[in-house]
Amino acid sequence: MTPPRPALSAAAGLLPRSSSRRRFLTSTGLGAASLAALAACGGNSSSGGSTSTSAAAPSAGPASVAAGTYKTLSLQLSWIKNIEFAGEYFADSKGYYTDAGFTKVDLVTGPVDSADTLVATGKIDVGLSAPDATARLITEQGADLVIIGSTFQKNPFCILSLEEGKPIRTVADLAGKTIGIQAGTNQSIFEGFCKANNVDTSTFKTTVVQYEPTPLTEKKVDGFMAYTTNEPFIVKADGFTPVTLPFADNGLPLTAETFCVTKTALADNRDKFKAFLTAEIKGWNDAVADPEGGAKLAVNTYGKDLGLKLAGQTEQLKAQNELVVSADTKTNGLFTLTDEFITKIIAAIGALGIEIGADELFDMSLLKEIYAANPDLIKG
Repeated sequence: MTPPRPALSAAAGLLPRSSSRRRFLTSTGLGAASLAALAACGGNSSSGGSTSTSAAAPSAGPASVAAGTYKTLSLQLSWIKNIEFAGEYFADSKGYYTDAGFTKVDLVTGPVDSADTLVATGKIDVGLSAPDATARLITEQGADLVIIGSTFQKNPFCILSLEEGKPIRTVADLAGKTIGIQAGTNQSIFEGFCKANNVDTSTFKTTVVQYEPTPLTEKKVDGFMAYTTNEPFIVKADGFTPVTLPFADNGLPLTAETFCVTKTALADNRDKFKAFLTAEIKGWNDAVADPEGGAKLAVNTYGKDLGLKLAGQTEQLKAQNELVVSADTKTNGLFTLTDEFITKIIAAIGALGIEIGADELFDMSLLKEIYAANPDLIKG
């Protein structure tokens, strides 16, 4: 099930996110339907359940395995094949997946809403999800899930406003404004944002909007819930000056694009998932180093049918890389989360009504083993 494709921005070929993609938090969900809206999206997933040939201590990575050892692995992306998955495109096109021992890795388009459930039910091997989404399925349905890494170090949600209108630079600036929020879980996200900042919601108005920022550019609303890596570029291409109020920097320190697997699969195929993460690290190191190259892969190959434009996709990837790279990842490597950061994430999830322990939700041991054995993968 592929999310609907809204019209492209005429100026830049940029796509506003569909409701089925806008979901990062689940109790506050990152913007789409609830987990009940699963679907048989995914389509070409495979069992991907081949076991590692190594029965001894886990290997450091894929270097010693024979070609095709791990057969095919299915990765549920969290949206359509635009620039958001540049690291995966590099890993695929440069042969990092096959070098790691996979026959291939199927990049299955979203929506993100079903990723955890598809993984939990064995229909997908790895899903790109979010900490609270995975936590909710674990606590409410007993799902056998765990997070083994996080591509984004910050969630990209923000309130987008215009310099030409009534700019919203701080939480205090919400007062007296009309804010456009998408129906469903995005409303819950925004409520969580307000609770985190002790905002008196009676001081401003909210109205339901869709996922395309026309109400903002037409001055029907003063603020618009958006992704920092998406809609600001759309309004900029239309001649406006975007102003953003990021949620990640204002009370919701949650990550995004987390790698979710089942604990059972991880126990049975630990080497396979280490090989997968190693290939992913290489791919995302390339995406960070070469935004234009990543954009070309999205525009010309993986998202060729989407009508994407190179300039817009390059600009978005540069902005996205600021969410992927942090001071911690420069020290510890991409996808890693420090114990201190995990504590903050667990606290934020708890504030959203989901109580779960760090060890129940996260397993960073694979990444620690990978980087200990391959410190050259850490790019400062």
